Amino acid sequence: MEREELIQLLKAGHQHGRMPDLRRIILSKVDLRGISLRKANLNEADLYEANLSGVNLSEASLIFAKLIRSILSGANLRQANLVFANLRLADLSGVNLNGANLSATDLYGANLYAADLSEANLSEANLGEANLAGANLRRAILTEAGLVESDLRGADLRDADLDGANLNKAIYNHKTRWSKNFSPSAAGARKHAKWFDFF
Repeated sequence: MEREELIQLLKAGHQHGRMPDLRRIILSKVDLRGISLRKANLNEADLYEANLSGVNLSEASLIFAKLIRSILSGANLRQANLVFANLRLADLSGVNLNGANLSATDLYGANLYAADLSEANLSEANLGEANLAGANLRRAILTEAGLVESDLRGADLRDADLDGANLNKAIYNHKTRWSKNFSPSAAGARKHAKWFDFF
């Protein structure tokens, strides 16, 4: 589906006072900037390399959605449902994922620089080699999450649940904030020297 077709579909839905069913919709490589998809049902949608920068996706359902290499920088995904979504190598810098459900989501190599993941559910999520520098992960649920070789420099993980999380070779620095009594080195993370850090 092209951008204009989606806009017409959304307009028709709004005229009837409802959001149209967008399940399994194909919007691969489509520029969706400026379109509101709040509370949209995008389960199993194909959004491969789509440009969703700054788009409002708050409370949207993206279960099993394909968002590989998509651009979501500055997007609003507050309280969105992304269970089992594929966000490998996606740009999520500065995104709002407060309270979102990212359980079992694939975020391998994703850019989550300065993202708001506070109170998000990331249990069993794959965050291997993800850039989480400067991210807000306060009170996030990261039980059994894979954070292997992720970048946690300057991230705030206070009150986060890291029970069973794999932090092997993850990097952090003096600006990284951890929950009280949590030992990142015991969990396999390694600290970078101050002179080498930029976050």
